[in-house]
Amino acid sequence: MPVYVDHAATTPISTPALAALTRELSRSGNPSSLHGSGRRARRSVEDARETIAAAAGAHASEVIFTSGGTEADNLAIKGLYWARRAEDPARTRIICSSVEHHAVQDTVEWLERHEGADVVWLPVDPAGVVSLDALRAALADAPERVALVTVMWANNEVGTVQPVRDVVTEAKRYGVPVHSDAVQAFGSLPVSFSESGLATMAISAHKMGGPVGVGALLVGRAVALTPVQHGGGQERDIRSGTLDGAGIAAFAAAAEDVAAQLPIEAPRLAGLRDALIEGILREVPEAVLRGVPHPAPEGARLPGNAHFTFPGCEGDSLLFLLDLAGIESSTGSACTAGVPRPSHVLLAMGLTEDEARGAQRFSLGHTSTRDDVDAVVGAIGEAYRRARKAGMAGHASTIQTAGTGFGS
Repeated sequence: MPVYVDHAATTPISTPALAALTRELSRSGNPSSLHGSGRRARRSVEDARETIAAAAGAHASEVIFTSGGTEADNLAIKGLYWARRAEDPARTRIICSSVEHHAVQDTVEWLERHEGADVVWLPVDPAGVVSLDALRAALADAPERVALVTVMWANNEVGTVQPVRDVVTEAKRYGVPVHSDAVQAFGSLPVSFSESGLATMAISAHKMGGPVGVGALLVGRAVALTPVQHGGGQERDIRSGTLDGAGIAAFAAAAEDVAAQLPIEAPRLAGLRDALIEGILREVPEAVLRGVPHPAPEGARLPGNAHFTFPGCEGDSLLFLLDLAGIESSTGSACTAGVPRPSHVLLAMGLTEDEARGAQRFSLGHTSTRDDVDAVVGAIGEAYRRARKAGMAGHASTIQTAGTGFGS
């Protein structure tokens, strides 16, 4: 069995979620139908809505089901932008952190290219924490023009937790709504939508033990959103489309399980994370931990995240060599048309392109054990030496290098 340390990409479905999914898939019924099967399906969806709301610190009416985090981010940012601009055509400015997931970043850039948005990208410090001073300055400069602010709850690459409540406090001085991509945070950290003061918040099932293909956007009851897609008017007329009853039931089962386990699971994962960080630094002293320095203050880094850059090697080369050793990790960087591209997150944190190309993310989850940590630590030294020998040779030679066979 491979050692899976890529839970930030997707985490294995949990036992309660699998049971709920299997149960609901064996039944029929469209939640919008009025006959008995439809009403049963609707009850299942509404029960799930209550469960997810409780886990996320929200009111059930604030849970809008989507196909996942990407759709939720698109709906929030486009919906807020269009609604705010419709109220006042001068509101075309979007204030966005420079380390957002592509679901947010690409949406904002699309609005800039096609819908006349004026974007202010907020800088971050070397740990990846957004600058509140820059936010204050951006808000104070013609606040009547600001449509929205968007800052993620926790970064998907380096695991840095952002000061979301402080962001909301600053934006509220000017009556500006704030969206947060909480896909990585929900299920890993205590998250309360109501306490955060956010206008909208995106969450996803498959990052915390649910199935792929279902998520939710939490939308404050007084928040106006322009729909992105139209049809049957489901989900408060905000998001039309037949609901995935089975996926939603499994999402709720996973959310309920994660919320119950969080007080025990978060410190367990943080302990494994710290052991992993210390082990990698011991085996590869040249490695550089990115994000919040170790040891991190409680709540400053996602409990399961350990992100490094390895000098002198290509991240893809290291990934393939680890994969051959039975370790499944991630570079966390984008790859377009087969050409490796440095992570925009690492570049925003001040790294050079060469430094950023040597990235490797190890992320732990509910199936992770100390044996997994020991396996990664045991493999990393030899994998790094081989990857460094290959150098920064590019993607094509990376695959060829990996094919030489790790450990042979």
